[in-house]
Amino acid sequence: MNVAIVTDSNSGIFEEEGQKLGVQVVPMPVVIDGKVYYEGADLTSEEFYQCLLEHREVSSSQPSPGDVTAVWDRLLDSGYDEIVYIPMSGGLSGSCQMARMLAEDYKGKVQVADNRRISVTQRQSVQDALMLREKGHSAREIKEILEKYAYESIIYVGVETLEYLKKGGRVTPAGAAMGTLLNIKPLLLIKGERLDACAKVRGTRNCQKRLLAEMKRSAEELRKKGTGIYIGAAGSFVGEEQREWVKMVRESFPGEEVRYDPLTCSIGCHVGPGAFGMGISRKTG
Repeated sequence: MNVAIVTDSNSGIFEEEGQKLGVQVVPMPVVIDGKVYYEGADLTSEEFYQCLLEHREVSSSQPSPGDVTAVWDRLLDSGYDEIVYIPMSGGLSGSCQMARMLAEDYKGKVQVADNRRISVTQRQSVQDALMLREKGHSAREIKEILEKYAYESIIYVGVETLEYLKKGGRVTPAGAAMGTLLNIKPLLLIKGERLDACAKVRGTRNCQKRLLAEMKRSAEELRKKGTGIYIGAAGSFVGEEQREWVKMVRESFPGEEVRYDPLTCSIGCHVGPGAFGMGISRKTG
């Protein structure tokens, strides 16, 4: 079977890279001052983070049903027999559930894999899907394997400002004011379907060190399962901070390949500029 792999831009894969990888990408809508842009199409990560620094009105959205099915229809019409669609985690957005409902009309030709990931770990899911396709797996088999390993990944994110967590209701105004006064930096955890607070640390550098320590423990747990791990660094940086963060990650994981991706807009809307993150996932097969 000729299987197409499709993801959304929450994976950190945009159209140009998708063409090189052989992956179709559905860009996620972002609303800035009431106008809709599309991540990786007419809005770069740098432009998005600059909008956050300028305190413009920014929110994320999900692709319309027509945007998703247009991609599917084009692929099926061009000769593909089946499609595996890998959207962001169903626990973090309604776009996965919407896609599953849409796929019901395709009589099994479209398999929607909800493997509970976003950003750098979702990227690894796409890479795993490409590898499984090369091994001859069908769309349904790829979906089942990705979902089997759904929870074998974890992301930590530290924030520079509490402003955006306050806007999203994850921190009270009083808590944000006190946290800012005391220079408290929350460390957030994304595992499976939830975005939760993991720890509160005083100062950005201490928060980064705590994040790396947590990641080392998580990496050792995944390594024990025997298939190797994928490591990705991420951030919502504008400037030198990006290079400094990647250097810290690589020094903490010597000998490991570490890729950097900007935090996607869907996460950036909640954590704001200057955030730093890291994700690891167990390699499939």
